Amino acid sequence: MKVVGFVTEYNPFHNGHKYHIEEAKKSSGADYAIAVMSGDFVQRGAPAVIDKYSRAKMAIKGGADLVLELPVCYATASAEYFALGAVSLLDKLGIVDSLCFGSECGDISLLEETAGILANTTEAYDRLLFSYVKEGLTYPAAREKAVTKYLQSGNACSSINPEQMGKVLSSPNNILGIEYIQAIQALSSFLQPVTIPRKTAGYHEMELSDPAHIDHCTAGEQRKDSISPSRVISSATAIRNAVQNSREADALSLIAASVPDSVYDILVSHYHKTYPITGEDFASMIKYKLLSQDRDQLNSYVDITGDFADRIKKHSIYACTMEELAQILKTKNLTLTRINRALTHILLNIRKDSFDQFNQNGYTAYARVLGIKKESSHLLRRIAGIGRIPVITKIAKAEKQLDPLAKQMLSEDLFAAHLYNQAVYEKYGTLLPNEYQKGIIII
Repeated sequence: MKVVGFVTEYNPFHNGHKYHIEEAKKSSGADYAIAVMSGDFVQRGAPAVIDKYSRAKMAIKGGADLVLELPVCYATASAEYFALGAVSLLDKLGIVDSLCFGSECGDISLLEETAGILANTTEAYDRLLFSYVKEGLTYPAAREKAVTKYLQSGNACSSINPEQMGKVLSSPNNILGIEYIQAIQALSSFLQPVTIPRKTAGYHEMELSDPAHIDHCTAGEQRKDSISPSRVISSATAIRNAVQNSREADALSLIAASVPDSVYDILVSHYHKTYPITGEDFASMIKYKLLSQDRDQLNSYVDITGDFADRIKKHSIYACTMEELAQILKTKNLTLTRINRALTHILLNIRKDSFDQFNQNGYTAYARVLGIKKESSHLLRRIAGIGRIPVITKIAKAEKQLDPLAKQMLSEDLFAAHLYNQAVYEKYGTLLPNEYQKGIIII
């Protein structure tokens, strides 16, 4: 039996994700697919558009066999720790053979070589990186420029053209893929990295793809006029925008071609009952935290520096949306994503001291089950038998399964979920079951 793992957000699940699962099983020869999925808050520093149980249900119906929750401290972390948290979870299950991810380049050798160079840089690279950050570039832009210059100067032995590597580092899925590979190496994991090329909608593409004009990414070339509307691939960003801008459930027909039928049914049935949820739904909570805490208290949260805390206290935050607040706080070397992540950490009480302890003690400390395919339930028995991590199916029983540090990690997950549920209730009047009442999704 072979098992392939994914690191996902499914925000929401769409045809590209279904394609990924299908192709990953083919490429890896896997019989089963396990998804490590962000919970109610995601890596770009925002709440998920719809709750984690609905997204787990979408994933199981879309081909995943088991969906596990990535602890919120890693789900909302930078790419490096997002990858380390997820890879550590998959590795500790003891049954996963490979990790499959999408990338713009689709070349695992290129990604592995890039990861190797970044893991073994010298002081010359560090000086270049620091100089570009000092110039005001964001870290991703500074790294791309520093790597290109580093290779051009002959400081590293590589078969990759410097401009080519710079291009690799300019694409978001390539960057995440490189982080997964580095995490596998750092953890001395036996997971085999596998990548599938993204050939259609870009990661941040704002518009839904048109069934009449898209070149669908299946094996081999297909004529545009032969593409099935049900196989259109649009970005999750475009789908979220369409969902958030719709006023009635009937308007969701715009996304019908971009998601599987089972997902469309879920989205229609829950529309304006439990979703869409946006960052604006947490604006008052975040502003309360920013106003009630001093500079040193703010500096205790992950992704907050002293300078950043000073900047927060300096500016008026009353008459602005969350999007406007992020723009107010933005600087040349602080990306909007970094700012949004930091604000999310303040909202969710994710602090540096506990996060450092998690990292020093092996990263993810448990496997929290969100959903499972009924005929794949034997996977849990296998994990329980050979895995190196407790499997949580009921929160009430977790008290006996976890050590104090793991309980602290879980408490952050529970707080995030209950805060999300409160936002749903405030917006739609729908009372979602709390984490002690909600059972796992079984399909």
